[in-house]
Amino acid sequence: MARISLDCPSSLPGIPLSVLSVPMENKYKCQQCLQVLRKPVQAQCGHRFCVHCFKQLTSSGPKPCEACRQEEIYEEPTSILNSNEAFPDNAAGREIASLPARCLNQGCSWTGSIKEYEAQHEGRCEYERVQCEACQASILLKDKDRHNERECEERTLNCKYCKVTSNFKDIKAHDEICLKFPLQCKDCGKKKILREKFNDHIKSCVKSKSACPFSDVGCKSVIENGKLSDHEHSSTMEHLRLLLPRVLSMTRTHAEAPETGEWQEDSGFGLYRAPEEGSGAAASTQSLDLEKKVNALENIVCVLNREVERSSVTLEAFSHQHRLDQEKIENLSNRVRQLERTLTMRDLQISETDQLLRELQHCTYDGVFVWKITDFSRRRQEAVAGRSPAMFSPAFYSSKYGYKMCLRLYLNGDGTGRGTHLSLFFVVMRGKCDALLKWPFSQKVTLMLLDQNNREHIIDAFRPDITSTSFQRPISEMNIASGCPLFCPLAKLAGKSPYLRDDTIFIKAIVDLTGL
Repeated sequence: MARISLDCPSSLPGIPLSVLSVPMENKYKCQQCLQVLRKPVQAQCGHRFCVHCFKQLTSSGPKPCEACRQEEIYEEPTSILNSNEAFPDNAAGREIASLPARCLNQGCSWTGSIKEYEAQHEGRCEYERVQCEACQASILLKDKDRHNERECEERTLNCKYCKVTSNFKDIKAHDEICLKFPLQCKDCGKKKILREKFNDHIKSCVKSKSACPFSDVGCKSVIENGKLSDHEHSSTMEHLRLLLPRVLSMTRTHAEAPETGEWQEDSGFGLYRAPEEGSGAAASTQSLDLEKKVNALENIVCVLNREVERSSVTLEAFSHQHRLDQEKIENLSNRVRQLERTLTMRDLQISETDQLLRELQHCTYDGVFVWKITDFSRRRQEAVAGRSPAMFSPAFYSSKYGYKMCLRLYLNGDGTGRGTHLSLFFVVMRGKCDALLKWPFSQKVTLMLLDQNNREHIIDAFRPDITSTSFQRPISEMNIASGCPLFCPLAKLAGKSPYLRDDTIFIKAIVDLTGL
C-alpha cells in the first residue's frame, strides 16, 4: 500500500454537499466530515475519507474506524485506520471530479464540474463572503480591495505629506499637527506653505500687517510688511512732527530740573543753603532718566535723518531706472511695429502665393479649358441680388509660353441677356511672354455648356474682330471681355436639366491653335 503523503498541498476538508447539483451517493461521502470527498483516500477497511480528514484522524497514531463500528463490521486489524495502510482512491476522485456543481454564494450563477469548482472557482468567487482581517467585518470578496482601501475603519494610511503611518480614524488629528501639512497664508494667499515653515513666512510675508514702529509716539498706521519701508519714507515728516513735542517736553523738563545745590538768601544772612538730602537724590535720579531719554530721542532723529538720505538716493536710482525702462519700452515698441510691418508683408506674399497656386492647380497649356462651377443655385441668387453679378474663371494658356486667357460668366445675364440668359465672355489677359506673340489675337474660340449626359452640348463659336481693342496686346491686367450675351437661356437650366446636376455646371472653352 502507498503511504499517504503528510505534506500534501491540499489541507481542506470535504466539499459541501450543497455544491452538488445532483443527489450525492454515499460512496462519495467522507466518513469523517460527511461532506463530498476531496482528494479521497481509501483505508484498508474499504471506507473512504478526505485526505485532510484522514491525516487528522491518524495524526496521533492508528485509530479504530468508527464507520466500521456503526455498520457492525468492525474487525481488527482491518478496521484499524493507519496511514501506512491507506492509499489514494484515484478512481473515486475522477468520478467525483466529473459531478455537476454550482456555486453556493448568493448572487453567483456559476455552474460547472467539481473539478472546475476546485480549480477555478472555490475561494475565488466574487460573491463569497470573507472576513476583514482588520475590522472583522463580513464583506464580499469582490469588494475586499475597495473595503481595505476606502471603507475599513481600522485600515492604516500613510500621510501623503510626511509619509508617517497612521490609523484611518486618527489621520485627521494627525493632519492638525503634521509638520509637512500645507497651509495657506490668509494675507498673501500663497498656498502649500509647510506648517514647519509657516511662522517664518508670516514674519517675511509682504502682505502681513503690523503696527508702525512709531506707534508709541502716536502713529496709528497698520502697514503690510512689504510696504513698511514705503510708509517710513512717505511719513518721515509726520513721524518727526509726532516726535517733536516729546523731545521739547523732555528738554524743558531737563532744563527746569533744580541743581543739586544753589545759592539762596536765608533770613538776610546771604548764606549758601545745601539741598536737603532726600530731594537731592531724587533730582539726581530724575536728571539721569531725562538724559537717557534725550539721548534715545537724539538717536532716533539720527536714524530718521539717515533714512531720509537713503530714501533720496533710492528715489534717484528709481528715477534713473525708470528712464532706462522707458527707453527700453520705446525700443521694444519700435521693434514690434517693425515686426508687424514685416508680418503684413509676409501675409501679402503668402496670399499672392496662394492665388498663384490656385491658378496653377487649374491651369492648362493646350488651349482647352473645362470650368467646373459648383453651388450654382447660391451663386445665381447672389447674381440676381446684384451682390456678385459676374465671376471669372482661372487663367489658361494656348501653350506654356502662349496667350493667357480666361472666361467671364454672368449667371443672371448681361446686356441683352440680363434676366433671361447665361452670358459667357472670352477675355485676353496680359501674359509674361506677350512680346513674343502675334497680335492682334485672331484664333477661333469655341464656348460650350456641357450636357452631363454627353448628348447635346450648347455650343457657340466666334472669330475675333482684329480691329477690336478686346483682342489687341493687353496694356492692363486684362482686356475688355468679348463673347456671347445670349449664350444659354436660363430656362434650359430649370427642372431636371442635363446641364445642371448636383448643383454643378461645366463650361468648356476651346481655342483653335491652327497657325500658332
